[in-house]
Amino acid sequence: MGEQTPKEPGEVRAPLYILTVLLGVVLAVHLAMNGKVGASIANPRVANAVFWFIGALTAVVIGLTGWRQGALAPIAKVHPLLLTAGALGACLVFAIAWLIPRIGAGPVMISLLAGQILGGLVMSHFGWLGSPVQPVTMMKLLGVLVMIVGVVLATFSR
Repeated sequence: MGEQTPKEPGEVRAPLYILTVLLGVVLAVHLAMNGKVGASIANPRVANAVFWFIGALTAVVIGLTGWRQGALAPIAKVHPLLLTAGALGACLVFAIAWLIPRIGAGPVMISLLAGQILGGLVMSHFGWLGSPVQPVTMMKLLGVLVMIVGVVLATFSR
């Protein structure tokens, strides 16, 4: 099980939450860009492959900045299932890039956010994948319910 997080996040954590929101904006733009390229060339699979190739090169460059002798030695201790995250990410980005031209960036991002919140709530409740344990409370469930109603209103209202 994960560690308990502080009950009051404090001001020190505020910049981390702001950064997270900004990363959400970057993610939305990134995924919409991938969707636009896929629609422009009428082949989202090829667009996804190009994005991941460029991403892989960028990841190698970033990784090399922290390279040291034996950097990969601890990978033997990593559960092989965790190493499938790259393939999972590629499939995720492909699916989102395929969806955006069909239903729109707004509905995709709002629905994606709903899934992330639900997934995060469950992961935090059980402390999965190193997440600090944060039990689900009635207030959190109410928040998720309000959010799901918001997703429905934002996605399906005319």
